[in-house]
This record gives sequence, C-alpha cells and structure tokens, in this order.
Amino acid sequence: MNHMKHDNQPDQKFLTKVAFLDSRQRERLVPPEELIGQMPIQKNHTLLDVGAGSGFFTIPMAESTSGKVYAMDPDERMLSVIADKAKEKGLTNIEPIQDYIENLSLQNNSVDFAMASLILHEVSSLTKALATIVEVLKPGGHLLCLEYEKDDLIIEGPPMSIRIGSEDLEKVLSLIGFEIVKKTKINDAIYTVLAVKKNK
Repeated sequence: MNHMKHDNQPDQKFLTKVAFLDSRQRERLVPPEELIGQMPIQKNHTLLDVGAGSGFFTIPMAESTSGKVYAMDPDERMLSVIADKAKEKGLTNIEPIQDYIENLSLQNNSVDFAMASLILHEVSSLTKALATIVEVLKPGGHLLCLEYEKDDLIIEGPPMSIRIGSEDLEKVLSLIGFEIVKKTKINDAIYTVLAVKKNK
C-alpha cells in the first residue's frame, strides 16, 4: 500500500510554492550538488537538513552519503514532496521529521553535518535554534548556514527587519560553541557560513 498517496489533492497554492522554491533557489544559488560536493561530507555521515522545504538540498545530501539524512520541516506536505522525489531517484536513506527546529528531538552528538538553508531568519529565537543544532551535532561536526545579507541595497529576499547579517550570525555561532571555518558570498544577496562544533 502506498502511504504517500493522499485522498485530498494538494492545493494549487502549495504546488506553486514548491515550484517557486525549487526554481528560485536554483536560480539564486550555485547548483546544490556543487555546493554539497564542496562540503566536508563523508560517505557514511549522518546528515540533517533543517527547514528542508521541497528537498532542494535533501536529495543531493542523500546522494552524497550512505548514512541517514534527516529532512526536517514543519509542513507535512513538503515532506511528502521529498518522499516522492526520493522514490523517483531510488533513495532510501531519508527520514522525514515534521517539526520546528526549536523542538528538534534527535539524539545529542548524533549528526555529522547539518544544513540550514534560508530558514534561520524565520525562527523565533536564533540562539535557541542554533543551540539545538549544536547539541545534535557530534564534536567536529559541521553546520552550513545560508542566509540573505542584511543590506539595504538588496531588495530581493525577506523583509530587512528579520534578516540576519553575516557578522551577527558569526557572533551567535561563536558564542554557542561553534568555530567559523569560512564565509562565502554566493551572490550579492546570499552568503554561507560554514562552522564546526568545537571539541569540548
């Protein structure tokens, strides 16, 4: 029996959102496979995609490891989209988690690499969200954050009031137990910060 088939057909608004997420992120970013390929991910690593959305990064992450990939998103329909994509590609190592990052209930020190792509500006508390991620990461585990720069010249993206400037993000990461590995400007609007969890 196929559990992914829902009687209630997804509404048009939701389908448009999925198409928008996939196309806009593809336009704005380097190919996700390329970005993932540059990351310190090994073949047996356990990965976490925070705010996985339509699986833009989840799928290439699952292709880069034989370990488990947790796809976390509060929207059950997004997780259903990821499940369909995974099935299409024959990927069996993705485990969906329907929740918000602040409630993440994975085992401490169990994840090798986490990704938070264009999601941190939506959390209620940046410190709490990042502290949750640092707990589930193994010492020496990496976190890659993608966010919109807080720059008045950049119109595109979320409202300026909720954006997280790269310097602010680096500050919070450093305070809660991360060491900054590198910061990259993907384009005018989006930057990435790669950080590693310090060994206590």
